[in-house]
Amino acid sequence: MNIELLKKHIESYKINLKKDPEKRINDLNERKERIGYYQSWTKDKILSMTEDDLYNYISRLWAMLIWGNKKYVVDKMNKDNGFNKLKNELAELVWGENTLISRWDSFRKNIKGFGPAMISEILCHVHPDECMVWNRRAYVALNYLDVKDLPRYDYQMTGKRYKELSEETKIIAEAMRQAGISDVNLLFADYFMWDELQVEDNLAQIHAKTKTNKEMPIVETSNDETSDFIHDEIRDKLSDIGTWLGFTSSIEKKVADGSKVDTVWESTVGNMGKIIYVFEVQTKGSIDSLIINLLKALNNPAVQGVVAVSDSSQLEKIKKHAQQVQNLNTRIKYWDYKKVLEVHEALEMVNESINSLGLVPQGF
Repeated sequence: MNIELLKKHIESYKINLKKDPEKRINDLNERKERIGYYQSWTKDKILSMTEDDLYNYISRLWAMLIWGNKKYVVDKMNKDNGFNKLKNELAELVWGENTLISRWDSFRKNIKGFGPAMISEILCHVHPDECMVWNRRAYVALNYLDVKDLPRYDYQMTGKRYKELSEETKIIAEAMRQAGISDVNLLFADYFMWDELQVEDNLAQIHAKTKTNKEMPIVETSNDETSDFIHDEIRDKLSDIGTWLGFTSSIEKKVADGSKVDTVWESTVGNMGKIIYVFEVQTKGSIDSLIINLLKALNNPAVQGVVAVSDSSQLEKIKKHAQQVQNLNTRIKYWDYKKVLEVHEALEMVNESINSLGLVPQGF
């Protein structure tokens, strides 16, 4: 980390705090309120949550700003995971006795629909001295401070890396304390990064910078754990994209006899019935199985198109297989998973910006 650059911005931040004491007080009160609320949810209290409680718990997160209809998103989490399982895993994540690394990795593996931004925010609100908030803003700030090997994609944010980046954020918090700023924890450090270090908050610049970084791994040659995380991240982001485009999105859904697919986009057209688009994410495993699954999906007359999603190497193999399969070769489409991630990030920024305007009241 570039400590001299950090100290320069801390001094600038101190000047700005003095110029706007009302904002300083409001921010402090907001931090105290958020910490108090989330810390009040003890392990037993989380385990006894109602569905309305869970909605209130999740909908308050900053990571939910990208969603207009928050209830739809929370209901989908309950459906995809099972309400009781979700409560149990959440209680273990926040209050479990295992290490932070172990709790993070277990929750990520067992629960669908929660990305690193949401998980880290919950942890930071409950344990603000130990856990950071990780999101796009944190990426921009730490990248600016020359912190190396930052996770560019969700699958790269393992429990070990989250722990390491929390330790990096402690350096920022300690530097703020040494500069005479009081009441500093890692949540305060997040406010500082948001207000002072967003000097490259431009999606095009971020992508341009990362083009020179290591390429994302070829999924076929990745280890099993990495392959599984990539698969689940792409599956979930395809679902998000569909929702933002106005479809009803589902994951791991049966669309025909013998065909359970990764992601489905559905739309109802007046009284004419449904239109369905099917997505299968290929990391490891048999391409023949993917082909058969998509063929079975096409047995459903509502399915208007099927899409194979993988890296460029795997997509070429899928194309060769599909060209020989009648009824599939003219209907299958191909989507590079790196493009899926770029589209998701762009739409995420658009939705966050629009929803921050408050044009549609919550609950509409």
